[in-house]
Amino acid sequence: MSSAIALDVFDRRESEVRGYVRAFPTVFDRASGSTLVDADGREYLDFFAGAGVLNYGHNNPAFTRALVEYLERDGIIHGLDMATSAKKAFIEAFERLVLAPRGLDHKLQFTGPTGANAVEAALKVARQATGRSSVVAFTNAFHGLSLGGLAVTGNSHYRQAAGVGLDDVARLPYDGYLGPDADTLDLFERMLDDPGSGLDLPAAVIVEAVQGEGGINVASPAWLQRLRAITEARGILLILDEIQAGVGRTGAFFAFEESGIVPDIVTVSKSISGSGLPMSLVLLRPDVDVWKPGQHTGTFRGNNLAFVSARVALETYWADAAFMDGVAAKSAMLRAELEAIAAEHPEQGFVVRGRGLFYGIACDGDRTLAGRVSKAAFERGLVIETSGAHDEVLKFLPALTITEDELRRGLTIVRESLAAVLAG
Repeated sequence: MSSAIALDVFDRRESEVRGYVRAFPTVFDRASGSTLVDADGREYLDFFAGAGVLNYGHNNPAFTRALVEYLERDGIIHGLDMATSAKKAFIEAFERLVLAPRGLDHKLQFTGPTGANAVEAALKVARQATGRSSVVAFTNAFHGLSLGGLAVTGNSHYRQAAGVGLDDVARLPYDGYLGPDADTLDLFERMLDDPGSGLDLPAAVIVEAVQGEGGINVASPAWLQRLRAITEARGILLILDEIQAGVGRTGAFFAFEESGIVPDIVTVSKSISGSGLPMSLVLLRPDVDVWKPGQHTGTFRGNNLAFVSARVALETYWADAAFMDGVAAKSAMLRAELEAIAAEHPEQGFVVRGRGLFYGIACDGDRTLAGRVSKAAFERGLVIETSGAHDEVLKFLPALTITEDELRRGLTIVRESLAAVLAG
């Protein structure tokens, strides 16, 4: 039976809500590094990395060995929020390799295993800590599809599925939304200082330093610094959503690092486990950690297998600068190639934007183009997705461990796919 025919059971029994299987219609069976293999044995190069979950590639052998050893010794798998040796080792590694080098003194809250749950917890604790209810979010933001996360998400496609009102959120323009010459924080500051603006003093502002699902929009360091100054001066908590942009994706562990700011709350998920196992956490400044015991629980907030691979990921890749140096070199190559592609097709008006190994090429002139290129690329053995309000951005999200040869090979497929689509 071919892999395509084997999809029949998914069509017959899986909910219509399924999404990625429609874009990548095959039955995947195995994976290693940046290579996926389907049930027919066909190989695909992966420029998707599980929507940013697999920053260290598929089935990284360092993590697999540690997980197998842990299972073979009957290590605790499910532990709620009880103390376990796996959690202890992760916290110690995170403190030593992430918090201390960055001068951060944040507490760690382990939430349910999804990024959306981390966002829910961040919004709840911000409201408790300040005694205020409203939150400011930005255009093209994506913070998850649970009701709290959805309320601060911008995309109408997702918002229309809520079925209830999405309240207590004010929406403001993200950096660059009104063009390169407008500082969108002028509006925010003016509204905060004007008692007639209708904007109540919010509990928090939630923002992505680089918007992924919103179309690879990058906030400048100066914009983030001003946002931090505005919020700090008024007692507004600043939440940085690092769920997709974090864990090395933009060239540093956190995407906000380039700006030099210190957020009050940080949400982390996706690649934090390293292995693709579900795990999320919230970093809280100690004075913001106003929770009473058990106020935000979750049956799966103690995924000890994830703690094991997360600890090994930190110790393997974050003990020195070598990993990020490699990402910087590949980032320069990726940006240069994407700018060359844009220059080769001036009539398309392509715009390249991004940082690290988190890039997009926007096709605003023909908003169907990115989707057609993604489909053509899949037919040629490359998995690459789209993003943006109209799916108009071809989104480059390869594993940070991808080789330069694999990166070049994938870019060749993108060129070929684009040429085929433009040729009709």
